[in-house]
Amino acid sequence: MEKLVIHGGRPLHGEVKISGAKNAALPLMAATLLTPGKHRLRNVPNLRDTRTFIRLLEYLGVKSERVGDTLSLDTTNLSSAEAPYDLVKTMRASVLVLGPLVARLGQARVSLPGGCAIGARPIDFHIMGLERLGATCHLEGGYVDLKCERALRGEVIYFDIPTVTGTENLLMAASLAEGTTVLKNAAKEPEIGNLVDMLTGMGAKIEGRGTDSLIIHGVKHLQPADCEVIPDRIEAGTYLLAIVATGGSGSVSHCRPDHLPSLLEKLRLAGVNVTETRDTITVGWNETGEGGKQLKGVNIKTMPYPGYPTDLQAQFMALMTQCSGSCVVNETIFENRFMHVAELHRMGANIKIDGHSARVEGLGMGGLKGAPVMATDLRASSSLVIAGLSASGRTDISRIYHLERGYENLVDKLTKLGAKVWKEDEQ
Repeated sequence: MEKLVIHGGRPLHGEVKISGAKNAALPLMAATLLTPGKHRLRNVPNLRDTRTFIRLLEYLGVKSERVGDTLSLDTTNLSSAEAPYDLVKTMRASVLVLGPLVARLGQARVSLPGGCAIGARPIDFHIMGLERLGATCHLEGGYVDLKCERALRGEVIYFDIPTVTGTENLLMAASLAEGTTVLKNAAKEPEIGNLVDMLTGMGAKIEGRGTDSLIIHGVKHLQPADCEVIPDRIEAGTYLLAIVATGGSGSVSHCRPDHLPSLLEKLRLAGVNVTETRDTITVGWNETGEGGKQLKGVNIKTMPYPGYPTDLQAQFMALMTQCSGSCVVNETIFENRFMHVAELHRMGANIKIDGHSARVEGLGMGGLKGAPVMATDLRASSSLVIAGLSASGRTDISRIYHLERGYENLVDKLTKLGAKVWKEDEQ
């Protein structure tokens, strides 16, 4: 098993190119199951999660070929409707095959998903919605068994709270259902817009893109897809926060600034210079009269899109350890997403947790000290990277397989920005 070693205290400078979004690529890959044929997806990141999902699709009978960032998937002959535990235990997105398999084959058997240990994240909304469309469900032995004796039928479905993967699953299933399906209080994340664009290109009839009310008029057949994965807004945000936390200046390119409205506003409130073009975000510093750099404490509260993203909460907290004041981080999406706090404490951070809130007392720029730490989930891992880059001395981050689920070529990209970082085998 490998660990990540960082010698911190070096300001990051330069430009980093953002990869395709993991959280967009996975539902697009699942959507290819809806119809037979040869599909082409472009800008697909080469990550642990995408590779696992390809193996899952191959288990179902899909033929795959990857050239660069282009993934070709031939879904002509599906040989199975089961997603076994061994393939889905590390990745919650495996649940996304439920809707397409039921819609196309009339059945699906999927192991209850794994992934990051950041909260319960039940799939009740997925099951409820598919049952409303006409499927029957049984939970037994850690598996979800869905069957539908006849074609799915359109229905009005209301989500108590917005659910990204639930919205995506039902969008896919409803595309082939008879009649009209209405998803109310649907999630509005950009990744869902990417899926809507792909399904529409395949011949689906969907209204309400970008709103919380999606209307799907089912069709009998879809055609193979040719679609591009949107840039990863969470990766873009992570690199922006890393640059700022180290006192550097730089840009992220091949991104979508309009997908990060809340983060960019928070950075401006913190005193960071932020400029945007169509596909680039640049961050820098306002110098004080003495030539130093001061970061203001800024409160954040995670919310469904377009609010502040929960997937950038841990990284922003790492940034706030560098501020000259204090701030409160309020997590409203997941109940167990402060596991990185204990590791930040090892580096000297002053953070107090009270229920779903954490108060950060800033140490000022360079206030953290390098230490051995352990990654607990994907986004917590990236917060420790930011902390290690901004800290003095050496930081060793173990269990970096979490990072490899969501960040493509992390070491290379950080090195190009001037970081001193590499991988080592753990003793």
